[in-house]
This record gives sequence, C-alpha cells and structure tokens, in this order.
Amino acid sequence: MTARPALALLGALLVLAGSFACSTAEAAPRRIVIVRHGEKHTPLTLCSIGRERAQALAAQYLSPTSPMSLLRADPPAAILAMTLHTVETARPIARAWDMRLIAPPIGYVPIRNNRYFNAKLNTVNQRVARDLLTNPRWQGKTVLMVWEHFHIASAALEAEFAGEPITLRQLFHLDKVRGVAGGVPMTWPDSNYNFFWILTYDRPEDTVPSRFEVVRQYFAEPFANLPSNDWNAPEPLPPGSGCT
Repeated sequence: MTARPALALLGALLVLAGSFACSTAEAAPRRIVIVRHGEKHTPLTLCSIGRERAQALAAQYLSPTSPMSLLRADPPAAILAMTLHTVETARPIARAWDMRLIAPPIGYVPIRNNRYFNAKLNTVNQRVARDLLTNPRWQGKTVLMVWEHFHIASAALEAEFAGEPITLRQLFHLDKVRGVAGGVPMTWPDSNYNFFWILTYDRPEDTVPSRFEVVRQYFAEPFANLPSNDWNAPEPLPPGSGCT
C-alpha cells in the first residue's frame, strides 16, 4: 500500500466533508472506535513496546478473525490515522483487513508540540469529525480512528484554543453523553496507550452518541506482556524498551 492512493482518498473525503456538511442532514456512523497510537521512541518512530502493541492490535482486538476482536462481526468501513505515530500503529491493522489506510499529508510529518503544528492538526480533526457526522457514506457503518491523544481529549489543548472546538471530545459532543459516571474524561492521560473509546449512535440523525464505552486492553499470548496500567496511572515499561 502506497501513501499516494491513501492521500488521494483522504483528499476526496475532505472535499466531501465540506459539501455534505452544507447540503445534507446528519448521517452519523453506527459506531466509531477510537484508539491511541502505540508507545513512541522519537517523533519519527514507535518504540519496541509501541511496535508490539500495533502488531497485537492487528492480531487481536482489531483483527478480522480473532475471537477477541471488537471488529470481527462489524468490519470497519474505513481506518483513519492523523499523525506519523498513528500511521505506524494503524498500518498492521490496515494490512490485516487488506484495507487502504486513510491519513492526511501532515500524517507523514514528524509531530511537533507547538501551536502552529497543533492548529494544523485541529483542522484535520474538525474536517474528519464533520465528515463522519454528516456524510451519508458512513451511515450505519463502523469507522476505526487510530488517533493522537491530545486531539482525542485534552483540557490543556482546549484551553489553548479556547472558543474553538478542536478535540474529538468537543467535536463529537462527548460532554453531552448520558449515563457516563463522572462524565467522559476531559483529558486522555499521557501515560495511557491501552484503552479504546467506543461511540455508538442509535440513529443516523444523532449528533451525540447514544452510548460511550471504555474498553481496556488485556492482550492474550504472545502479547500478554504488554503494559495495561490503570487510567491516569504510570505505565510500567521494561528496561531497554526505548520508550519516551
């Protein structure tokens, strides 16, 4: 799979996002599965644990065949990524499904934690979220998002860009989901790579998910050694993992 077809497909998606948002009623997917990228080594690459987590996700929780899979009975209509680390994590998953990975051009650039770069990622987040909630092509389907945690949920990032919805928590109106004890977290912790957020929409016209589910990753052999720390707890990393 080459980058060029995937980029072309994303470009088509973003064009559709602009046109459908203005011309159609809401048409939400049935389910959106969100997972953070694996543990990282540098702005360019994942560390050994992150690479193993990517393989484990493809073999178990996000596999087309594993009994553990969250997707086996409900294949994804698309696999989306947004940054270099998310692209590296998503590639084994896309290969397992023999699907094209969709990522924007900025997804192939080393990530920088500054206002200029974050503003570009904000734009990607806004366009993708708008497309998912308004484009009829996703209605009744499942979409997998392998994402960067600041742009899933970050109180600090929201404060930096106050007055503008820029995280998935804002863009998917997760603060309005009912029945979540304590509410949907305002921040995805830096230390957590081992959770899924799953959004379910009972009706295509819904803009607020009907259900919000958190799934913790407990891998089976041969990946049972992967860390699975509590939410907002330190991640136990083995010596020599190269993870930062």
